[in-house]
Amino acid sequence: MTKRKNKNAAIFFWIIVVVLPSIAVAVYYGLTFFNSPKFVRYPGFGIDMPVNYSIHGIDVSRHQAVINWDDVKAMQIKNIKIGFGFIKATEGVQNVDDQFKKNWAAAKKAAITRGAYHFFVPSKSGKEQAANFIATVTLDTGDLPPVLDVEQINATSVTKLQQGINEWLLMAEAHYHVKPIIYTNAFFYKNFLGEKFDDYPLWVAHYLVKDKPHIERNWIFWQHNETGQVNGIDAYVDFDVFNGDSAAFKKLLIK
Repeated sequence: MTKRKNKNAAIFFWIIVVVLPSIAVAVYYGLTFFNSPKFVRYPGFGIDMPVNYSIHGIDVSRHQAVINWDDVKAMQIKNIKIGFGFIKATEGVQNVDDQFKKNWAAAKKAAITRGAYHFFVPSKSGKEQAANFIATVTLDTGDLPPVLDVEQINATSVTKLQQGINEWLLMAEAHYHVKPIIYTNAFFYKNFLGEKFDDYPLWVAHYLVKDKPHIERNWIFWQHNETGQVNGIDAYVDFDVFNGDSAAFKKLLIK
């Protein structure tokens, strides 16, 4: 009888001292994980940053004026730095962004992974717009695929819009031998593009959400803010994240 009491006392002691504290610790860290903030304020960048993603970037145009890409590259706050930059190249059938040539060369010199995008004008020929981009942009090994920025429909029909987009995408893919990326916002994609372009990689803009863009299909880039701040840029700048790890990012680049 004494031995059984001693055994029961030992079990009780083990439960109190070892098991219950272990359960408490597991519960605490479990709750901490699931309730941890997905966005954290980074004063240096001037915005809340989605810390659940590891590869961060920006996109720029002439609106950011002259950029010091070496300063952009050197900026790092805690574990976040600028890993890529999308640069506006062209718009419509003949316009070329007046900062593109400088930005394109300087980004490469600063060893920032670069990508070029075309701003689509719905009323213009998709083929002629693709020709404008192709004449302006030479993609090298290590660059991101070409991007078609579609965010306006104006007075154009959905049918004509989609036809022009399709023409641009097919011409760009035939020239660069890589599938182009479509950029648009979540609302525009759902209402004007839809399943017709689901096979293309998507870069989606959706602000004021604290987890991920609210869109049903897969996406690879997310533009989450338009008022970020970066060393070397004397203006607000759009911030983006890549939806994947470094291996997936490398796989996306031009070979």
